[in-house]
Amino acid sequence: MEQQQGDKSECELAGEPAREILFERHASDGVSWAEITLNRPDKGNALTLPMLARLGEIADELRGDRQTRAVVLRAEGRFFCTGGDIDAWSRLSPHDMGRDWILRGIDVFERIASLPQPVIAAISGHALGGGLELAMAADLRIAVKQAKLGNPEVTLGMIPGWMGTRRLAEMIGPARARHLVLLGAPIGAAQAADWGLVTALAEDAADLEVQLAGWLDRLLANGPSAMALIKGLLATMHADLRAHHASAVAQAAASEDCREGVRAFAEKRTPVYRNR
Repeated sequence: MEQQQGDKSECELAGEPAREILFERHASDGVSWAEITLNRPDKGNALTLPMLARLGEIADELRGDRQTRAVVLRAEGRFFCTGGDIDAWSRLSPHDMGRDWILRGIDVFERIASLPQPVIAAISGHALGGGLELAMAADLRIAVKQAKLGNPEVTLGMIPGWMGTRRLAEMIGPARARHLVLLGAPIGAAQAADWGLVTALAEDAADLEVQLAGWLDRLLANGPSAMALIKGLLATMHADLRAHHASAVAQAAASEDCREGVRAFAEKRTPVYRNR
């Protein structure tokens, strides 16, 4: 997949969170995708409140961006993310912890999870605690074989705070979720793939880039409104979805993209989607 590097976000010069959360857009064959990079490698990319706030701002910006078709979440350094910065949350009172740390983090991760664009977590290093919770907010996860994933919070007398326990149970089942959160011991990427916690394995960083490029090619060629509707359906998987499915199918059928897709199929050509 050929790409051109887009302009860096204007906030990259705006202060510490902008340096620790990098945001770029890239163009490929006339459509664009976004890249969010955790850039605090000296601290294992541990998350602070300003970093969470910046992630939330980016998610809000992407939500209304009809030109951006996919989002990649990745990190610099040896770790994908080691979770919440212990120095940041350990000084908070229980009340402030719940209000200022947990609820804000849950809100930010939900804004990422509910983006209309597919989100890929490119896990090039260990994803632990809140770092794994962040990766689970993505739709697709690819990890290098050397990565470890887990929720070690119980080893600190803490619990996964950003909806990690529930997301784990939804993704890999309650029994395996108990294994991770009660033992507090991480598992290797191969075991995580076997359990369904990650959806693909990469041999190394170079292979991760190759597979990631292939995924982006596929996503950028798909109907964006259809993918957004599918994400909405999956988000309500525990509800009675009969009416929701009917409404979603009707919305898809009424879209210009759907009509273009049908025409292209009949004309045996590649569809050109306009996200309308």
